[in-house]
Amino acid sequence: MSSAVQIQSWPLARTPRDYVLGHVRAVLPDRVIDDSRVVVRNGRIEAVEDHPAGASCDVDGGGLLCIPGLIDVHSDALERERAPRPSAVLPWDFALLSLEGKLRAAAVTTVFHGAAFQHKTSRGMERTVGSAAELCETVRARGTGPVDHRVLHRLDVRSEEGAKALAAQLDSAETPVLVSHEDHTPGIGQYVDRRQMERYLVGADGMTPDEAEQHVTDMIADRGELLDVREENLAWLGGLARAGRIRLLGHDPESAAEISALCTRGGAVAEFPTTEAAAVAAREHGLPVVAGAPNVLRGHSHAGNVSARELASRGLVTALASDYLPSGLLGAVFRLVGDLGLPAAIGLVTSGPAEVAGLTDRGRLEPGLLADLALIAPGNPWPQVRAVLPGGAE
Repeated sequence: MSSAVQIQSWPLARTPRDYVLGHVRAVLPDRVIDDSRVVVRNGRIEAVEDHPAGASCDVDGGGLLCIPGLIDVHSDALERERAPRPSAVLPWDFALLSLEGKLRAAAVTTVFHGAAFQHKTSRGMERTVGSAAELCETVRARGTGPVDHRVLHRLDVRSEEGAKALAAQLDSAETPVLVSHEDHTPGIGQYVDRRQMERYLVGADGMTPDEAEQHVTDMIADRGELLDVREENLAWLGGLARAGRIRLLGHDPESAAEISALCTRGGAVAEFPTTEAAAVAAREHGLPVVAGAPNVLRGHSHAGNVSARELASRGLVTALASDYLPSGLLGAVFRLVGDLGLPAAIGLVTSGPAEVAGLTDRGRLEPGLLADLALIAPGNPWPQVRAVLPGGAE
C-alpha cells in the first residue's frame, strides 16, 4: 500500500493481510512502547518496534493504544441474543450474526460460547441438551470471519442425559476442547446461600417468595438423589482430562479441598472461584483463575460471593471472562489499571485467556502470532474501541 488508510473505515471493510500500523502505543506483556509500529505480513505479526523518525506507515494510529484482540473464554451472551425475552426466541444463526457485531464493538476477536448440557434452574426458557447441541452446530457452521467462534462445553455433573449428549459432541469439537463441569444445586458453589437463588427466581421468573422457596427446596431434594451420577460424570471427565482429550475447567469452586480434587482429576483451570480460599489454593497449585468482568465492574458478586476486583487486585486472577456482557471486558480492565498497571491489566483479557484456553497462536503482540489487533482510546473513565483489525480473517 502506498497511501494512508483512514482508521474509521477499517471496521467496515476487510482487513488487509499485509500492512504497517504506525504511531501507536503498543501494549506488550511487560511494557508499553509509546511510539511504535506493528508490521503485519499475511495476517501475522512480523515486528513490533519503535517507529523510526520519518518512516512511513499504511495506517497512522494517532497515539491510540494497540492491544491484541480480546479472548473471551466464557460467554453466555449468545443465549441472551437468541432469546432477548423469554417468549421471543430467534433463529440461532441470526442470533450469532447479531452478537458478532457486539463482539467486534467490544474488541473481542475470539470467543468461547457456553453450551449448557443441563437444564436451567429457573422455570423460564430452559437450557436443554437439545439447545446445547443446536448452539454447537451453529458455531461450527459459522466458518471463518472477523470473530473466531468456539464452544465452551458446560456439563451439569448431575445430568446423565447431559453427559451422553456431551460425549456425542466431543468427537466433532474443535481443538482445544474446553469442558467446564458445574453443579448449581442451591446450598453449594455459586448459590451457597440458597436465598440468593430464591431472590433470583423472584426477580427473573416472577415467582412469589413462597413459590421460590418451595422450588429451591424441591431442587435440593431432587438433585440429592443424583449423587451417584455426579461421581460417575466427574470420574469420566477426569479420565478424558488425564488422557489429554479435553481441557477441564472447574466451575464455581468454593474451597481448597475442591481445588485439590480438581487437580487430582486432571483439571487445568479454576473458573469463577466463589471464595478467596479457593482462589488462593488454585494459584498455589499453579492453575489459571478466571473471574467475571461484570463482578469487577460492580465491585462485588451478584450472588454474594467473593469480589473479583479484590481477587484481581491481589494478583489471584489470571483471566477475565465476559460471562454475559462482552462490553464489560475492557471496562473491567480499566478498573484494574491503577492496581496492576496497564500491561498486566490488558493481559487479563488477552494472554491470560489464551493460557486458559490452551491457545498459543494469539493473545500477545509478538512476532509470529495472529495479528488480531484492537485500537483503543483509554477514555475517562471508560475506554472506547476505535478499530478492530482481525488478522485471522481471510
